[in-house]
Amino acid sequence: DAAPLNVTATVKDKPYIKSRFCRGVPDPKITIYDVGAKTAGVDKFPACVHLVSDEYEQLSSEALEAARIVVNKYMTKFSGSGTFHLRVRCHPFHVLRINKMLSCAGADRLQTGMRHAFGKPTGTVARVRIGQIILSVRSKQANVKHVVESLRRAKYKFPGRQYIVKSNTWGFTDFTHEEYLKYKSQGRIEARGVHAKLIRPKGPLDLEKSVLCW
Repeated sequence: DAAPLNVTATVKDKPYIKSRFCRGVPDPKITIYDVGAKTAGVDKFPACVHLVSDEYEQLSSEALEAARIVVNKYMTKFSGSGTFHLRVRCHPFHVLRINKMLSCAGADRLQTGMRHAFGKPTGTVARVRIGQIILSVRSKQANVKHVVESLRRAKYKFPGRQYIVKSNTWGFTDFTHEEYLKYKSQGRIEARGVHAKLIRPKGPLDLEKSVLCW
């Protein structure tokens, strides 16, 4: 079942980000967004699974960090540390505020109630839309069942509803498996770390004819 929505998960008002006017914002709990074999080439991990938001809501930096840890721990234990690459796809830029109330004796003499109620920064959240990807994991096809289970556990760290999608793309690229293998056999794929670029039929004339005339 979906976790209950709380006051920090509800989207209201305009985005309020850290700036020279909004100072004293605490650092987000999540500082690492890529985990695992993040330097593995594009050919190593053909499978890709996403955790997708099914609500328009806010996810706290603490929840994102907890989800990152649970996926990393599960995959490291059951699959191995070099067998996956996790990427957190949303960043907590929106700043939450709190109007601190005193609860000690004689507080009614000191505090102003709802007068000057604009609060102080208390934390950061990421705003996510319906259908937006929260976490992505690429791995080998044999480890997909472990990836799905790790993302299922990560769902418990978030409010609202999420669903798990097995992508038909090759890793983190934009190409489907069929397209990637076809372009690869034609020599039209240029590996760029975790991504790949399709070589277009234009450019310098000194390129091989086999590349320009497929």
